Amino acid sequence: MTMTTVPTPTTPFRKASRNPSRGRTASRAGWSELIDGVRDAGQYATTAEAERVTRIVLSALGGHVIGDERVELARALPEEAARVIASQIPATRPLTAAEFVDSVAARIEGATPATARWDVSSVLSVLPKLAGDDLLDRILRQLPPGYALLFGRAELAPTTG
Repeated sequence: MTMTTVPTPTTPFRKASRNPSRGRTASRAGWSELIDGVRDAGQYATTAEAERVTRIVLSALGGHVIGDERVELARALPEEAARVIASQIPATRPLTAAEFVDSVAARIEGATPATARWDVSSVLSVLPKLAGDDLLDRILRQLPPGYALLFGRAELAPTTG
């Protein structure tokens, strides 16, 4: 059995100062905290590299999260991240987790499937702290199997019997 290590932030960061029920928008500091979390998770050398990867991964994700979950995810994220998610045209067909990683690899010059998986996990593993468990559960229910690992969660298979 092969074990996959999913990056997780080594230092906690605070949730963006945004309360969706009150309609306040996240501050620039919220974007910086998101990027810092991705930089820590992915062990990127620069903030610019973490920001570039974050934008690419969020734009790929934005086409695959639809409906109320997409709206709620955008509300939970800092304003700049929300714009990246919300500006994407919904995908015509859902991608498997492996296809999703491959689609990200195609957007990053010189990326391989392995480096793209690292990049995707570095970004997506930071999102649960912002989105919360309930929203993440609903997002994962609308995505094909395999995405949970990209978000830093165990993928539990239903039992039959």
